[in-house]
Amino acid sequence: MPPQQSVEKVLDTVSRHYRGPGGAIAVIKDGKLLSQRVWGYADIDQRILLTPEIQMPICSITKQFVCALLLDLERNPPPEVAAKGDIQTQFTNKLYELLRPELTQGTGLTLQHLCDMQSGIRDYWAMTTLWGAHPEDKFSVEKDGPAAIERTRSFHFQPGDEYSYCNVNFYITARVIEQVTGQPLGKLLAERVLSPAGMTTALLCPDTAQHPGPCVGYEGTEKTGYKSAVNRMEWSGDAGLVASLTDMVAYEKYLDHIHSDPQSWYSIATQPQTFNDGTPAKYHYGLAHVDVEGINTVGHGGALRGYRLHRRHVPSEHLSVVVLFNHEADASAAVNDVIRGVLGLEKPSRMDIAASFDWIGTFLDRDSEIAIAVSKGAQAGEICISYAFSPDTEVVRLVNFKEAQSKSMTARIMGDTLYVDRIGDNRKLEARRIVPRENAREDISLQGDYSCAEADSTFHCSGGAGLFYGSFDGYLGRGPASLMKYLGDDVWALTCQRGLDAPAPGDWTLAFQRNESGAIT
Repeated sequence: MPPQQSVEKVLDTVSRHYRGPGGAIAVIKDGKLLSQRVWGYADIDQRILLTPEIQMPICSITKQFVCALLLDLERNPPPEVAAKGDIQTQFTNKLYELLRPELTQGTGLTLQHLCDMQSGIRDYWAMTTLWGAHPEDKFSVEKDGPAAIERTRSFHFQPGDEYSYCNVNFYITARVIEQVTGQPLGKLLAERVLSPAGMTTALLCPDTAQHPGPCVGYEGTEKTGYKSAVNRMEWSGDAGLVASLTDMVAYEKYLDHIHSDPQSWYSIATQPQTFNDGTPAKYHYGLAHVDVEGINTVGHGGALRGYRLHRRHVPSEHLSVVVLFNHEADASAAVNDVIRGVLGLEKPSRMDIAASFDWIGTFLDRDSEIAIAVSKGAQAGEICISYAFSPDTEVVRLVNFKEAQSKSMTARIMGDTLYVDRIGDNRKLEARRIVPRENAREDISLQGDYSCAEADSTFHCSGGAGLFYGSFDGYLGRGPASLMKYLGDDVWALTCQRGLDAPAPGDWTLAFQRNESGAIT
């Protein structure tokens, strides 16, 4: 462990790199606060300085708290609930009651599948785009949530086979807890998790438009300028907690204390997990395992328009790092920078191999018909792979001219076929190169309305002369029109860089199909 002076230097460097309107970092070692750094403003318009006591929404970090509550209830059920029989059976029965029979009958779906992101259910924040939502619309837990679940009628993989980050998993888990116990989620969290952890000001605030002040989240950058983010959705279970840096320091101290107890919920939650085929899984009970230069770390991030947050624990070193930003810089990268700096870890040197031209292009996964874009990386020896045109592009290093890898992905190019192993997802892709067709942008036969009965969604394609637009209608309204971008063959991308949740799902792939006469079906 470096001396205190070195830790302060690490925090100086990180705070200067991720400055924004404001930020807060804490480093906890051996259950004690080693150092913290708070800078900038909670509200730049009112010139209110950020302090360790000011609350921010911690967003998806909430998921692990819900899992802690679930495990505590299973071990220590309220007397009135225990009187009705085994609480795990009650939880399972309620889960099956909330979901459609297509998701429960003979599927083997369990609450643990939900808590491990292995359910195969589609994320409702992504689906809200298909249901006609505007980025700044309201979304009600009580009114709109059940309607979303009612329209969830199939899996995109069988439970336990793969990993897919899905917020609705925790929306459902929270409703199961509330309905079995008869108590609101916020009250249960306060009594059973927040209070034992010493988080004296943390609370559940589902309405993102009603977060306690004075902190404001900001969109934008130093180049474009910062503006206050507008959030009007409700979330409860998949997110919803607000907490100060002081609260989060207390939480990290608590986790370090209980981790050595094999009976604690945290010890259980950090145990290794697998998929159905026995392959190791890196997500368990709301916690993700992340390798930082060969050292296992456990934690989770959170995001809302205007905020980026992350907390990570290094069990082997009894070290924790918390990063809270009221702007949209990469909080996970900041945590990694602090861990490397405090522990004196160096990024390993790599060979620089020139990327073959064969890599570059757009490919279509044969199974899902989702587009994959491959481009040259910013540095020599790197390529960028964007699955489904996600904003979270994966940078992979070439190990030879035809193969590349990162901690979560391996890729191989063979002529016009791209093979990708998304290790963390336990999903293997085989994708064919798609090639632009002459005059495809002028094909007005794309125009029309396309309906999906299962999703209760209608897609409208309009425009012409190379300028096509797409939009969705559904139970949440008539969504905004977005530009379509031609990729090749009969495949287009529909821009989706803003959604109800942040970050947005990324671009949608539109794969048009034709009959024998060439007409689009």
